[in-house]
Amino acid sequence: MRRTLLAALLAAAAALGLYWWFTAPAALALPAASRAPDLVNGQEVFNAGGCASCHAVPNQGDRLRLGGGLPIKSPFGTFYAPNISSDTTDGIGRWSEADFVNAVMNGVSPQGAHYFPAFPYTSYRRARIDDVRDLFAYLKTLPAVSGRVRDHDLPFPFNIRRNVGVWKLLFMDDRPFVADSTQTAQWNRGAYLVNSFGHCAECHSPRNLLGGLITAQRFAGGPNPEGEGWVPNITQKGIGEWSEKDIADFLETGDMPEGDSASGAMRPVIKNLAQLTPEDRAAMAAYLKSLPPVEGPKPPPRKPTGG
Repeated sequence: MRRTLLAALLAAAAALGLYWWFTAPAALALPAASRAPDLVNGQEVFNAGGCASCHAVPNQGDRLRLGGGLPIKSPFGTFYAPNISSDTTDGIGRWSEADFVNAVMNGVSPQGAHYFPAFPYTSYRRARIDDVRDLFAYLKTLPAVSGRVRDHDLPFPFNIRRNVGVWKLLFMDDRPFVADSTQTAQWNRGAYLVNSFGHCAECHSPRNLLGGLITAQRFAGGPNPEGEGWVPNITQKGIGEWSEKDIADFLETGDMPEGDSASGAMRPVIKNLAQLTPEDRAAMAAYLKSLPPVEGPKPPPRKPTGG
């Protein structure tokens, strides 16, 4: 009996050790060379990434007051967007450039803990480090906003940050963006923006029971992660009748060619994308128009309206 108990304890200790080793947060190494930040590029990255959509203080008109607090509902609980203003107490004013790059691209906090993947670092991982550095420099030019955001409201076991290490092993793609030499410079620029900072797939793709993207149906739409409504298919299966110009116009105005307008969470996204250069919106449109048709999950039938 004692031997059996000892063997069980040793097996449990070994399993815990393996779990702790495999789920350890890893840090990215920054290039050693210093560089002058490009604030114009940092602003473009800020708008492409939709930082204001999540991190601006809710219910106030200034999209550059990045005090956070927006509730983000999910099947795993409710997350609250953090304060990313330059405030040195409640924001990221004391962060180093390395802290910021590791948070954005690796989902690891300055304290060495995993961030939950409601923060779309799985897409930001495809970004170029220098673009992230420019974003950090731009954020430091924005006003400091005081106020500590409340903790996430997550039930056990989803509130255990160490478990995110397992999730990353399963679903985080560490491959950087690589330009396609067979495509134009415009197409590659659009592919980069859509798949990195734009993080379009994070909302426009269905997810499995653990919250990982179903890669075979990337961009094919699915249930709204926040629990209400349906996110549309943006492959040629869903918007095949749209022209590149239609897509570019939508990214600027939110107006669809058939006369409808963007609604729900897409409205603040459009507000950000409208700040991009026309060339970058055209590049995103060129890439999106090239996506092959992919059949996505079937949306539920619309409820009949009263008559």
